[in-house]
Amino acid sequence: MKVIRTAIPDVLVFEPKVFGDARGFFFESWNQRTFDAAVGREVRFVQDNHSASSRDVLRGLHYQVKQVQGKLVRVAAGEVYDVVVDLRRSSATFGRSVAERLSAENRRMLWVPEGFAHGFLVLSDWAEFLYKTTDYYAPQHERTLLWNDPALGVAWPLAGAPMLKPNDAAGIPLAQAETFP
Repeated sequence: MKVIRTAIPDVLVFEPKVFGDARGFFFESWNQRTFDAAVGREVRFVQDNHSASSRDVLRGLHYQVKQVQGKLVRVAAGEVYDVVVDLRRSSATFGRSVAERLSAENRRMLWVPEGFAHGFLVLSDWAEFLYKTTDYYAPQHERTLLWNDPALGVAWPLAGAPMLKPNDAAGIPLAQAETFP
């Protein structure tokens, strides 16, 4: 497994070694020891989630202020533009974002540490998105950062308006958002 550091050092891309032939392919999609060594600490995942969305659906930018979640995300079908925003006030990268194209073809996974907002835009006709979380979903603690807040400067690859659920459309700008120490 190849580990790629992003512009925000705590956010990592994991690129598995894929073995393919005429029959298909095989790759190791999860290895606790490899992951913990790359992250530099033991991480325990407690929940797996699977969503499916059509082209131009934008989900996010979500985070929880209590029961804070780290997420390991990947795409099983299709392609997404995946974005994470650092919400840790004590971090040198507070308010900055990084983005990765994740797809069934590149099989990359992205580690979104605790203290970050996360969201994605579906680039293909259909995408299936899988992720592990380090704490359970707690809707009472969920917050949504405004996906198109100019302060974030996220260059979403959109030709028009995205499809959003009402909570995502009503996200809070970074300047007013609950953040982390």
